[in-house]
Amino acid sequence: MPSARGLGFVGRTRERERLDATLAPTRDGHSAVLVIRGEPGIGKTALLRYAARQASGLRTIEVEGVQAEMELAFAGIHRLCLPLLDKLETLAPPQQNAIEVALGVAAGDPPDRFLVAVAVLNLLCTTADTRPILCLVDDAQWLDAASVQTFGFVARRLAAEPVAMVFTLREPITTTALHGLPDLQLHGLQEPDARALLSRAVPGRLDDRVRDRIIAETGGNPLGLMELSQRMSPSERAAGFAPPAASDLPSRLEERYLRRVAELPETARRLILLAAAEPLGEAALLWRAAERLSIAPDALAPATEAGLLEIQERIRFSHPLVRSAVYRAASPEELRTAHEALAEASDSELDADRRAWHLALAAAGPDEGVAAALEHSAGRAQGRGGLAAAAALLERATVLTPDPALQAGRALAAAGVSLQAGAFDATQRLLVMAETGPLDPFQRALVGFLRGNIAVASVRDSGAAATVMLDAARELEAFDLETARRAYLTGWQAAIAAGYLGGADVIVEICRAVRRLPALPPDPHALDVLLDGLTLLTTDGRAAATPVLRRAASALVELPESDVLRWGVAAPTASNAIWDADGATAIAERMTRIVRDAAALAVLPTHLSGLAMDRAWSGDLAAARALIAESDSVAAATGSRIPPFAAVRLGALRGRLSEASASIQAAIAHAEANGQGTSAQFAHWSAAVLYNGLARYEEALAAAQEATANAIDPFQSMWPLPELVEAAVRAGEPELAHEALERLVETTQPAGTDFALGIEARSRALVSDGAAAEALYLEAIERLSRTRLRPELARGQLVFGEWLRQQGRTADAREQLRAAEDLFAAIGMEAFSQRARAELVRAGATVRSSPVEAHQQLTPQEDQIAHLARDGLTNAQIGDQLFISRRTVEWHLRKVFAKLAIDSRNGLNAALPRAE
Repeated sequence: MPSARGLGFVGRTRERERLDATLAPTRDGHSAVLVIRGEPGIGKTALLRYAARQASGLRTIEVEGVQAEMELAFAGIHRLCLPLLDKLETLAPPQQNAIEVALGVAAGDPPDRFLVAVAVLNLLCTTADTRPILCLVDDAQWLDAASVQTFGFVARRLAAEPVAMVFTLREPITTTALHGLPDLQLHGLQEPDARALLSRAVPGRLDDRVRDRIIAETGGNPLGLMELSQRMSPSERAAGFAPPAASDLPSRLEERYLRRVAELPETARRLILLAAAEPLGEAALLWRAAERLSIAPDALAPATEAGLLEIQERIRFSHPLVRSAVYRAASPEELRTAHEALAEASDSELDADRRAWHLALAAAGPDEGVAAALEHSAGRAQGRGGLAAAAALLERATVLTPDPALQAGRALAAAGVSLQAGAFDATQRLLVMAETGPLDPFQRALVGFLRGNIAVASVRDSGAAATVMLDAARELEAFDLETARRAYLTGWQAAIAAGYLGGADVIVEICRAVRRLPALPPDPHALDVLLDGLTLLTTDGRAAATPVLRRAASALVELPESDVLRWGVAAPTASNAIWDADGATAIAERMTRIVRDAAALAVLPTHLSGLAMDRAWSGDLAAARALIAESDSVAAATGSRIPPFAAVRLGALRGRLSEASASIQAAIAHAEANGQGTSAQFAHWSAAVLYNGLARYEEALAAAQEATANAIDPFQSMWPLPELVEAAVRAGEPELAHEALERLVETTQPAGTDFALGIEARSRALVSDGAAAEALYLEAIERLSRTRLRPELARGQLVFGEWLRQQGRTADAREQLRAAEDLFAAIGMEAFSQRARAELVRAGATVRSSPVEAHQQLTPQEDQIAHLARDGLTNAQIGDQLFISRRTVEWHLRKVFAKLAIDSRNGLNAALPRAE
């Protein structure tokens, strides 16, 4: 019977050309990525083998996903990096330590997956300096989560390195780690190619009706064509007996593989099952286990002759479906026997974790010894940063624990680790298991706390999530007051996120509960001061809360790094609530630096977005754009989702109507659909800024009213008020303007900062007349000029210039308007700039054109790299900060130099603007 490999390629011309085109740039020093997608048997692995044959001049590294190994963290990375270990010393020490710990060759604290991913990226790129590399990753859907996420991260950051990565991915898709990468969707062979394949595969005559039926029922699936046709008798082929329907082709193919296995001698069948149960494909381990089962080496020959299995230095099945079919078809007793032999053959010291895993799969029932070994293995896995592996080991340990109380405790511990790993479904399942056993009151309170965290992390229906966290906090009070306070703070944030969509009542309940807690000690934790300040803001008002929030803001600047990584997202709240722009900047910069240095990927996008907001408000739109791009990149690598606050704010400040209004409306729709009232109001505030810039005051007024109606956020409720005052004045609604001003003053007077009082003076001037108005405009400009908030200063100059022109003082007006227009243009606030230019024309000025600056042609990443290079960072340092390779930094800088018409880094200082 012809084998699949022996038949060679039939058809797939377009697909092979795509692969050739993918490999070609790598020989010239450029990167390429391709994900080959399709159903089982469609030819993905065959194309991967074609790529390996075409890889002349390239160093090929092959990795195969193994279903039995999916819960073993970094297993795929281990196979990829094994040939590259001689280059480990080229990595920066944090990266080298991270990957050594992840691979189990060194001990240490749990490495962050992001740092491991950067290490893999740099390891590949450094190795490729001597010879281009082709990474072939087969069956990516069966890689462990840590490895497939790392491979996706690396693939997205390849740019100017001689590295190509080609993946195969089985459909239906079960992982998002490779989403968005260039892909090649495989379909069945075209009918002429399918006929040609059948003519090669089938000896003797094949009835035309049978041939057409096979092609139709397999959909041109190559493996299906061969398997279904070759298993037919000669009479079936010639006489027109149709094969059975192939509605579930993968299952039918597995059945046909199993029939071939069933024809083998008994010892060969046992050897194939043993090989299917060994996830790493280590031949030495397999033969040691085989010896324990009295399986001689000659048992391999029939399996090899049948085209099912080859064993040399590694175990290789002819197709992944052989492995999965054999493993799934085995009886529980057969599987236990295989895993027991593999456990006995594993080194109890060097491979203790894999030995424990095999023992767990060999256990016929509860076994405390095995459960305890798994628990220890989970601790080691967690120490290597393998949260998913630790969770899987703990869950299995829970199942095997005979004592009900100990089982419930282990289930609770497993739930906590699963939550950290982001496996919310598994966490829920384990919490249900924990609740079936005897839990003490503290453990039951922890169940509620974990459920609350799941609800908050889901980013849906934040009001309900806040209620869950409120209940958990109340239960924790009697056992762990510090954790209870953190639960209340988390619940407060969730209630704020819900806003008018379900957060108003629960935030009152949270604040009442906090007020009943024992008084803080003389030297309280900064987060506890923050919680008390936010509580006072809700219950007693801004005047009472501001002194406490000011103390919190001062303390939060020095929040310990461990708390930054866990609770730092809440830290800027205090400064923002009291109009403390400088404090908010200091906190945002420090938090982002700590989180970025620690590669704390789960919270990094939120911190980057917050810093982008700060940069936008200060008028450095280029830095904001770069930070948003970095945030989006990290979020895409992890699959996390955060509200697009910074992007919406940036669009409103730039003032491009079509793109800004589209993003605003999309943000509002998404927020309202997911119970995120504050996000919706933030988008309305951004719309008010946009429309005020465009001088569309009726629309700005409507948006500002939406932004300020029923808001419960301590700063969301005050920031749109200046927009409401300006829009109401311009739209001829003085009563609305005065009402908004009164609400604004309630927030600015207790704060007393230049930011607060400058905004107040500008807003008060808009509703004033004569000398009082002029004095207020001048005060606003003076105060705002002492802040970093250039957009607010320019807006003060704009409205003062507009007022002066209305008073007939055109020369004075032109001075203010020219200053405003210059600042708007330098910032990139196009709508406000055009509004100032139009007013200048009315004041009799000649308006010059506004050419595009060279630096504005840079992409966000080019701009960010250029600024870091200007500030003196080396290419390696830039790469470490932005999680890209040194060669990619060099590639981007070459493009930057060309766009800026400079020859080297020395020209960056003059070519790039500096924020004032």
